[in-house]
Amino acid sequence: MVLDDVQFARRDYQHRARLARLDAPHARQWLSLPTHLPNGQPTLISEGRLVEPLKSRRRVAERVRQHYGHSTHWKAVQAALEPVLDRFGTTDRTADIAESSALALLASVGWQGEVVRSSDLPARAGRSQRLADLAAAVGSGAYLCGTGGMRYLDAEPFATLGIVVVPFRLPGASLSDIWRSAREVSALWSLATIGPERLAEELRVSGPFRAPW
Repeated sequence: MVLDDVQFARRDYQHRARLARLDAPHARQWLSLPTHLPNGQPTLISEGRLVEPLKSRRRVAERVRQHYGHSTHWKAVQAALEPVLDRFGTTDRTADIAESSALALLASVGWQGEVVRSSDLPARAGRSQRLADLAAAVGSGAYLCGTGGMRYLDAEPFATLGIVVVPFRLPGASLSDIWRSAREVSALWSLATIGPERLAEELRVSGPFRAPW
C-alpha cells in the first residue's frame, strides 16, 4: 500500500536514500531529490514536485553506477534502475519516483502483488484508527509495524477489526550479513552484494518475515 495522502516529511526517506559503498557499508552517502512543497509544511506526499527532474535523473544514474557499477550483480541493479530513470521522463512528482523505485526493488526479488493507494480507500481520522481501517479495506488479517511505529501505535482499533499487529524485527544474523545495516542503507546495497536470487531467499527464510497467522 502506498500512503500517498500523508504529510511530506523532509527528514524521512520519501525523497532520499542512503547509499552504502559496495565494499564498505559503513561508508555512506545521501542521494536526495530536491523537492518543492507548494503548500509548505502541510504539503502531502502526492503534492511534492521535483525541482529539476532531469538533473535529478542524472544524479540518480551517476550515483548508483558510482556505488554499484563494479558489482558482479550490476545487471540486476541496472534492471531495477532503468524503470526508475524512465519515470523521470513522464512525471515531476517525487512520490511517483519513490513508488517506482520501491516497485522496481520488489520486482527484482520476484514480488507480484497488487499496488493500492491510501487516497483511494475509506479510512477514519486518527493515526492508528486510519491505519487499521486501511488494513481492513484491503482484507488484511495483520499489520506489520516497524519499531518506530510500535512506540505510538494503539492496537485497540486493529483488535476491534480482527487485525493482528505484528512487530517487524530484523534477523540478528544471516550467512550473507545483509541485515546488519538494513535499517540504515538502501536495499540496493543488498541487491548489489548478494544478487536478486539470494536476496529473495533471505526474505523468504528470515524469521521476522514469517507470518504467524
